Amino acid sequence: MTATSATAVRVQARTGGPKEDGPKLLEHLAGWALVVVLAMLVTQAGLL
Repeated sequence: MTATSATAVRVQARTGGPKEDGPKLLEHLAGWALVVVLAMLVTQAGLL
């Protein structure tokens, strides 16, 4: 196996990771918005 084919195998074997997650800020904002909406619904329904 040559160095070029070994590199190609390593690149193809990647399964993803933290650098390929996409826009983290948008995910965090959407998550916190969901938490706030859920808290508002719980308090309005008198469950707290």
